[in-house]
Amino acid sequence: MVRMVYPAATKFKYIMQTIAKVLDQVPFMADPEEGLVVKALSADKTTMVVMKIPLGAFEEFDAPEKKGFIVPADELNKVAKRGTRNDIVEIVVEEDQRRLRVNFIDKKTGVRRTFYVPLIEGVVEELTEPQVELTVTAQMSADDFKHIVRDAKIVSDEVEFVAEQDRLIARTVTPQKEYYNIMEVGRPLITYEVRTNPPVVSKYAVDLLQSSLKATQAASTATIEFGEALPMRITFDLPGGGTLVYWISPRM
Repeated sequence: MVRMVYPAATKFKYIMQTIAKVLDQVPFMADPEEGLVVKALSADKTTMVVMKIPLGAFEEFDAPEKKGFIVPADELNKVAKRGTRNDIVEIVVEEDQRRLRVNFIDKKTGVRRTFYVPLIEGVVEELTEPQVELTVTAQMSADDFKHIVRDAKIVSDEVEFVAEQDRLIARTVTPQKEYYNIMEVGRPLITYEVRTNPPVVSKYAVDLLQSSLKATQAASTATIEFGEALPMRITFDLPGGGTLVYWISPRM
């Protein structure tokens, strides 16, 4: 039996909401060495989600061996939304009943609320992340990343990132409107590195970037990596050392 106890139900909620924006089914892998892992592609193959929550992030983690299980994203999302800031969340895979049991336990009162999510028949594929050389890395607060995406959406359905030697530019230009955000280390970038001759330019659909924004409520920082006309890798740092990674295909 697989059983996990995660200490923050609201963080769990935001993580699941983010994943549900992209996936119809969530293929989990409970690993006694790595913790809880999700690696999956969206139905249209434009986005890959990689979630890793290590053992140390859980209050309890019981998985005698690697075990995969698949749940419908919309059903899990509905349940995850019921978690509050006072709750811890207990997740139990009940294979005999073909269901996932989710318990929200109030840390103050001990009140327990139980929900069941059906398991989907299938095998969890162990996918690998794209093997591409991304030559630009920029770290910023999760809120700053959210503002870039929401600002760009006002102007257009795509945003172009231009990496110069000492600054990163996010821009959107249409015949009637323009948006520019010029970023440097300290304003607001935390770190910034270009490992090739600049400029490095790549475009991305705003809607694909926007699908990751729920993660900003669970993460403190966002790190974006990209290369010339290559996918963007967005990494959100989660509590307890976990990460939620989005690979977004470029606009050509």
